[in-house]
Amino acid sequence: MEVGIEDCLHIEFEYNKGKYHLKDCVLGKVYFLLVKIRIKIMELQLIRRETIGSGMNCAFIFIGSNEQTESETLAKFEVMDGAPVRGECIPIRLFLKAYDLTPSYKNVNNKFKVRYFLNLVLIDEEDRRYFKQQEITLWRKKL
Repeated sequence: MEVGIEDCLHIEFEYNKGKYHLKDCVLGKVYFLLVKIRIKIMELQLIRRETIGSGMNCAFIFIGSNEQTESETLAKFEVMDGAPVRGECIPIRLFLKAYDLTPSYKNVNNKFKVRYFLNLVLIDEEDRRYFKQQEITLWRKKL
């Protein structure tokens, strides 16, 4: 996935797969294609988003509006400190076994869903935050 700000910042955010076992390892790389902003920190966050209520999406049609969403940051760590240069590649490795995770649930009786996201956050020298979220699916073999 390529993200960026036109003529200022372009990065390519790459992970080895989109579905992970609960005890798997997320491997990835961040490529800096264009850097004209002074980045000082890059963080990776693992976020769980739970949604409850009757306003679930059904075949891409929104039905109702009494749903509540709660987000929780399960992990947050710094993967880069300092300004990157054009062409630089930052490796990412996140071991999921260290966290108390549940499988992803898309739609349980039109009332409940659990989704997980990897959130890449870039912070520049003026403390502006740039971020991109990528949804991942977690699964488990057996109970």
